[in-house]
Amino acid sequence: MKVAIFQLTSVYDYKENLKKIEEACLQVKRARGQALFLPECFYSMSNGLKPTEYLVEKGNEHYKNIQNLATKHELYLIGGSAATNLDGKVVNRAYNFAPDGTELPHYDKINLFSCELSKSGKSIDEADIYTSGNTPQIIEFENWKVGLGICFDLRFPKMGREYVEQGAQILTYSSAFTVPTGKAHWHTLNKARAIENQCYVIAAAQWGENNERIQTYGHSLIIDPWGEVLADAGIGEKIIFADINPERITEIRKSVGVFKS
Repeated sequence: MKVAIFQLTSVYDYKENLKKIEEACLQVKRARGQALFLPECFYSMSNGLKPTEYLVEKGNEHYKNIQNLATKHELYLIGGSAATNLDGKVVNRAYNFAPDGTELPHYDKINLFSCELSKSGKSIDEADIYTSGNTPQIIEFENWKVGLGICFDLRFPKMGREYVEQGAQILTYSSAFTVPTGKAHWHTLNKARAIENQCYVIAAAQWGENNERIQTYGHSLIIDPWGEVLADAGIGEKIIFADINPERITEIRKSVGVFKS
């Protein structure tokens, strides 16, 4: 299967983000990609002090905008998250759609992020905005099983291991890693999840100056079960591609027997 990541600099205005994603979908379709992975908060990026006003709800305008990306371009749309209204609470939800518009199971971010952004005292605590989820989620499409994670979930290896023990062949982490934490840990953590679980890791990331408070690291990654980086987006808004094959998982697991295929 040919998969793609669109690394972008999401802003608050969802219309600006949708315009970029529409163009990315066209490029992925022209390149015969089958699945497009999007980063965390792709729909509307707030400043971390309060949630975006553009909250997704089942069937509302924003939900349909995301769903239409999949149907219009006949792509699997995987893993990108959007702030979602859930009974008056806001969750950070990873949405997944099939090319016919069918919604695949969603995932609400379990592990919420908190950090100091700089010596100036700026900080982000996602618990100020979001209510955490409590249910891990695997989705299935085109004979692939994908374990869903969002950003800070990457730092919790038990979550990935449990997904793989349930048959996941791909771990995906839609992310908006800050620049300092990205420089320090992004590549190491993603490679570790691939190597220890002998599976693919697909990590779509935000990049750039999203607003006056948040700058994100980029370097979206597609990594194979041996830990080889198949594609690294580096910096800038761009699309990366890679071909993935379940036989590669079988090969690695036979050579280093951590799991049985």
